[in-house]
Amino acid sequence: MPSAAPRPHAKPPRIRRLPLLAVLRLGGPSDIWFKPALSSVASVAPPTLALLAVGRLDLAMYTMAGGLCALYAHSRPYAARARVLARVVAGMLAGLALALVAASLTTNPLVLVLVGALIAAVQKTLCDATRIGPPGHVVLTFIASAALFVPQSLGQVPGHLALTAVAGAWAWLVGMAPGLLRPHGPERRTTAQALRATAAYAATGGTGEGAGRAHATAAAAVQTAWQSLLPPTRSTATRRALRRLLVRAEVALAAPADTDPGRLRDWARALRGTGPVPDAGGLGEAAEELLGVEAEAEAAHEAPARPLRDGWSHLAPIALRTALGCALAGAAALALGVGRPYWALVTAASLYQANVTLTWSRAVQRVVGNVLGVLLFAAIVPLAHLAPVALVLCCLAFNFAAEAFMGRNYWLGTVCVTPMALLVTEFARFQQPGELIADRVLDTLVGALVGFVAAVAVTNRRAGDRVEQAVGTVERAREHAARTMAAERPAPGALESARRALAAAVVELRAAADAAAGEWWQRALPEERVLAAEQSAHRTLAATVRRQGLHTPHTSEDTRA
Repeated sequence: MPSAAPRPHAKPPRIRRLPLLAVLRLGGPSDIWFKPALSSVASVAPPTLALLAVGRLDLAMYTMAGGLCALYAHSRPYAARARVLARVVAGMLAGLALALVAASLTTNPLVLVLVGALIAAVQKTLCDATRIGPPGHVVLTFIASAALFVPQSLGQVPGHLALTAVAGAWAWLVGMAPGLLRPHGPERRTTAQALRATAAYAATGGTGEGAGRAHATAAAAVQTAWQSLLPPTRSTATRRALRRLLVRAEVALAAPADTDPGRLRDWARALRGTGPVPDAGGLGEAAEELLGVEAEAEAAHEAPARPLRDGWSHLAPIALRTALGCALAGAAALALGVGRPYWALVTAASLYQANVTLTWSRAVQRVVGNVLGVLLFAAIVPLAHLAPVALVLCCLAFNFAAEAFMGRNYWLGTVCVTPMALLVTEFARFQQPGELIADRVLDTLVGALVGFVAAVAVTNRRAGDRVEQAVGTVERAREHAARTMAAERPAPGALESARRALAAAVVELRAAADAAAGEWWQRALPEERVLAAEQSAHRTLAATVRRQGLHTPHTSEDTRA
């Protein structure tokens, strides 16, 4: 198999160049951009309008807390989505409960900022460790931080949490409702994305400047699709057909020069809607080895526990960055006399990504989006102040737009999130727009500056250790796959299990190497060893495909079909 494009081996500089304009470029919309947008509005609108009807719009923050849980888990199969949404609702309730109790026990703003920083760090760590997916901890932190500065008494806490729980249950129903029409929709989408990504790699023929990145992207997409199709999800005829298409994607990864990208794209297009899954064809008896149920079930049940078991050490620096950055940002906002320090706290919390370079990119996007967002708020606030119903409708419109645009670029989504957040503060009473705008801009600048400084100050030298561990995992998985291939009669499913484990290890290695590459203040990465491990693993994966009888080069007749 053609190897991925080599990467430079020179020792990286201690301080890397930070991009500016490049981080503002817009990407294409996601395939399901409308799903989180519609789900969010469908979850938030009914409780908010009900509170408006009874004249208690001041309680809308608590119902919005539950309703915003509908933003999560849209790429998960419905069985997994049910569990994830339930955990998100529970996490939202836990963070909100801590914030409300703290707000009822003290009004000292510095103490509240410190509590908010600790809550943000815990939420960030848990969301990263469990790989909860977008929007991650940001929504949870926004709600908890805002609740810290709402006047509260202990007697009111149960009622407010009950409102959140009811709205969260409604959000769970909204998130699960599409499964009635398209029970396999998420699996079909992830499989289609894997086919498209693999087609893009096959189009390179496995050579050229962009082949290495295209291979990594396709391998990650294939791995994500497998995770949505393997047990504990119930096996069905549709899922089995989708697995066979993923086999074809893996064959394309192993032999891109012998793959027809057009056929992969045709299969991806055919997965839209609810029509029959196209027949991958040509697998013969090898499909039984590929779909070894026992091996798949063992791998699938072990996979979710690994991030929690092995991931805490490399998450510790990010957790410390979040706690320190949020605390310092909130304290700086207090020192400047800002009345809403939680805005600075949330800004800092939203910055922290896998490394310093990505954190810088998010800081730029956050500042640009917030500044443009307050200008949009200034333009829309006269309309929103016409009546409470106008205020609610404007808020819902921005809610939809924020989720619709977020996939294009974070700053574009933030342009709509900012006026929505400012309008939410007016649910209790209308306020002076000039004061809100000034506070928001100042808090954004303070939060972004202090938050980024904290990211630079807290060294994440464990990023390099994670790369070393990932290389070792790939080498062990490759050796195991090679031994299994060498066996005259491997146990049923053994070779497929070994191949799947090696593919997953390669994806983890590339993710660890990319994260470490953007980190500051660390020793030089073992790039030659990483490259050698990847290339060796790719050759072994290609050999396993041939050993299983899955690779048959397409002919001109195959291409026409």
